[in-house]
Amino acid sequence: MAQNNNEIEKRLWDAADELRANSKLKASEYSVPVLGLIFLRYADHKFSQAEKELEGKGTGRKKIGKSDYQALGVLYLPEEARFKNLLDLPEGENIGKVINDAMKAVEAENPDLKDVLPKSFNRLDNASIVELLKLMASIHMDIKGDAFGKIYEYFLGNFAMSEGQKGGEFFTPTSIVRLIVNIIEPYHGRIFDPACGSGGMFVQSARFVAEHKRNPSAEISVYGEERVSETVRLCKMNLAVHGLAGDIRQGNTYYEDLHNSTGKFDFVMANPPFNVNRVDKERLKDDPRFPFGMPRVDNANYLWIQIFYSTLNENGRAGFVMANSASDARASELDIRQKLIEDRAVDVMVAIGPNFFYTVTLPCTLWFIDKAKAKLPPSPGASRHPLPGGEGNVSYRGGLKLSGLVKKARELRRSGTPAEELLWELLRNRRFGGLKFRRQHQIGDYIVDFYCHEHRLAVELDGGVHDGKSQHEHDKKRDRYLKSLGNTVIRIKNKAFMESTEKGLEQIANSLLSPPGRGVGGEGLPERHSCEHTKGSRYSNTILFIDARHVFRQLDRSHRDFTPQQIEFLANIVRLYRGEEMENRHESAAMLSEKFGDGEYVDVPGLCKVATIDEIKAQGWSLNPGRYVGVAEREEDDFDFREQLQELNEELEILNAEARELEERIAGNVMKLLEGQS
Repeated sequence: MAQNNNEIEKRLWDAADELRANSKLKASEYSVPVLGLIFLRYADHKFSQAEKELEGKGTGRKKIGKSDYQALGVLYLPEEARFKNLLDLPEGENIGKVINDAMKAVEAENPDLKDVLPKSFNRLDNASIVELLKLMASIHMDIKGDAFGKIYEYFLGNFAMSEGQKGGEFFTPTSIVRLIVNIIEPYHGRIFDPACGSGGMFVQSARFVAEHKRNPSAEISVYGEERVSETVRLCKMNLAVHGLAGDIRQGNTYYEDLHNSTGKFDFVMANPPFNVNRVDKERLKDDPRFPFGMPRVDNANYLWIQIFYSTLNENGRAGFVMANSASDARASELDIRQKLIEDRAVDVMVAIGPNFFYTVTLPCTLWFIDKAKAKLPPSPGASRHPLPGGEGNVSYRGGLKLSGLVKKARELRRSGTPAEELLWELLRNRRFGGLKFRRQHQIGDYIVDFYCHEHRLAVELDGGVHDGKSQHEHDKKRDRYLKSLGNTVIRIKNKAFMESTEKGLEQIANSLLSPPGRGVGGEGLPERHSCEHTKGSRYSNTILFIDARHVFRQLDRSHRDFTPQQIEFLANIVRLYRGEEMENRHESAAMLSEKFGDGEYVDVPGLCKVATIDEIKAQGWSLNPGRYVGVAEREEDDFDFREQLQELNEELEILNAEARELEERIAGNVMKLLEGQS
């Protein structure tokens, strides 16, 4: 009879923790060998299943061998690493050494695991190892689904909690990870975590894909970078017990871009270390991962934010954890934040309350970036051509009066190239798919060769002059501006169009008929994720702010998490904002109906607010949800003094903790100044 997975996890942990309490080992010394035994039990379970499947398939000439197991996606286990043989070891045997040798034998047969498995079992006494082996053997072989992965994850989380600060370096609480995954929806494509720890972001992404009835191994590929070698090993084991493979590399992300990541990934997820100082910015000069420049302060938060942004492809989404202070940071960090907002990339901001993390009690903020959002139209009534303050419609950044642009457009029409004349003959008078194109059409600062307003498509025919370096830079700047207004821009060489007009027209048709998707080859998310505007409240110039500080489940006095229902509720707010289909796998419909009765997005005081870039500018480019969401209305007879006092006390604790953090940073800066003067 199959066991309840939650019961298995708790029973195993309680027993393993009791063994540790009766040993002389610290949690940090005990955790790695225990996780290694869970891994070995998982590998043995899968090997036994494959063994049954392959039984009787060998012939006299061809014996069943390692390649047959590997063809089934199973790690090959030599006889000395089989769990039953380890259980049958005699009492006098040096069991720690035998298990170390078994781990080496597994690595020798499976090169992908080279130097990954733990070999520190000789630190445990024989009696403890025997009890641990019996404990792992008690997991029934009829266990279903991703149970071993969940057991590994449960142990990781509990070890992280018991190790405190060090534990937080490798483990992000699962409910936070699940919320990030449910908001960015990584159905298909390349996923990157440049501070990957033990790999929780990858595991939850795979689980999300599986929940939506797809095969994670076929849909996603994972890439990670992690500074600490022991944590890299934890990550690779974590992936293995979940049946996943990935390209995980050890390196310092600040200085080493081991995956040549710029513009490469469909999804980026991370929980980077907060407020890191002493990063050598001299080594980062000319690095394309920092397109908005170097922050002048000795704090790496805005280095991480730019890394996440720059590694996305043009349709990529990112979700990451960040210190609250980054949302309101001033000076050079504010300048970077303003550029990011003006780029139309910031999509959603979620405030998380205190006590979700094992390392600190401070609250944090989840940032969500979506590069495809810039292709959406601006909100109704918003200016489609952002102009300098106070200039209105008189002149544009290019310095040309409106009448000057019109005159220039007429001149360009008269001096068109043969390619332009040919293309205009094919586009004019709705000859191309019944669509209306304009020639030499003014958009803000610029004049584009051909423009279809219905599909917000700009078509540029480029002559030889566009191959020059200065013109190339000008074209890039111009394209960024046009895209920031929600347009798609395609460029076709004059010569190429004259030589193969059909290919040029096909390129235009593809841009009209297939809005860019996500994932490898422009595929990926379902149709509801296209860049065409839907019934939601999301536009190129809007950001959704959610205050989730009062949404949580209290685990104990000092730890909180989200329930699956709460995660789905928060993710559904984002789906309403985007005009997407709701989900109700975890019965969040009642929660949603209470706040959004008509099934459409509305601002809810104290919970969520959609703000325009103009409103954000008026707030000093702050991305702090509390500045926009406001306070929930409370009826007089609903006032609960105890609850109110508890909320105020929590706010005070948060402010005190933030004040202490600021004091430490100020003291550190003063010491550096004094050291520099001495």
